[in-house]
Amino acid sequence: MAPLPPWHPESLADRLPFLRRRATLTAATRAFFTSRGFTEVETACLVPVPGMEVHLQAFRSEYRPHLGVGERRTLWLRTSPELALKRLLVAGAGPVFELARVWRNGEASPRHAPEFTMLEWYAPGLTLDGLMDQTEDFVRAACPPRVGHESVVTDLTLPFERITMAEAFRRWCGGLDILATEGDAAALGAAAAAIGTPPREGEGWEDLFFRLLLERVEPQLGRERATFLTHWPTPQAALARRDPADPRAALRFELFVGGIELANAFDELTDPVEQRARFLADTEARRAQHPGEAWEIDEDFLAALEHGMPAGSGIALGFDRLAMLASGARRISDVLWLPALP
Repeated sequence: MAPLPPWHPESLADRLPFLRRRATLTAATRAFFTSRGFTEVETACLVPVPGMEVHLQAFRSEYRPHLGVGERRTLWLRTSPELALKRLLVAGAGPVFELARVWRNGEASPRHAPEFTMLEWYAPGLTLDGLMDQTEDFVRAACPPRVGHESVVTDLTLPFERITMAEAFRRWCGGLDILATEGDAAALGAAAAAIGTPPREGEGWEDLFFRLLLERVEPQLGRERATFLTHWPTPQAALARRDPADPRAALRFELFVGGIELANAFDELTDPVEQRARFLADTEARRAQHPGEAWEIDEDFLAALEHGMPAGSGIALGFDRLAMLASGARRISDVLWLPALP
């Protein structure tokens, strides 16, 4: 028998407990941030540059000026509101938050949807440690004391664990010093082979780094306790500031709860020269990986950085995944009112 469409009363009835919990979560989120002096904002969804992450693919659109002014041009559905929200920090609007609708082409799984909601917030003057404190407070306020996904249960009353990427690789990859191998595919390949994960043919440093991260490190995170994985190798944090104590690492963290990657955060890079160099490298990498799907660097964002963005930190949190944890839903489609894909 074919599955019922998502608008069918029986289909909605199955999802309704999760969806009602999502609605209360939305209200609680707005209350949490507005009570702490944040302003809720709404930024454009259709943009000239959808984002700069190399691995993300976007949905293409086109502007045709049949009414009003402008020239025919390619536009994209944003993969994140990050660059827009940082422009608002430059303008003096911060601290700000947005419950942003975003799109990522080709992503569909029990934890992924091509159209989903990202909760992002940014605050001038906030350190990465301060952002971790704030994120911990928010997740506790938004969720029940114990949350789980599949067979993993996390006790949110326990202090969230904070572990650096270097320590995580030492602990779960046989003492491997990941920062010492940065950019050296041969060195990482030899170290990985020594712990039983030999590199595959043509596998570079970045691909092998992520394979070790996914296979050996991430399964250990966000289980009994929620976990912040911090201080990522600098090539993996294109919008984050380098760690002054060790420039091989960037001031970035990801949060894991219930075995799920829930959020990604940066101590924001404010140097326009370094940011331009990173954007140019990312653009070349995207052209190589996704021919025909590349876009130019965001010159308007770089102009904003040159004007001056205040130091601070910001985070992107998967709101649908948070709703899954808060409600006990098994699939992301359970917390979407009208999921586009089964």
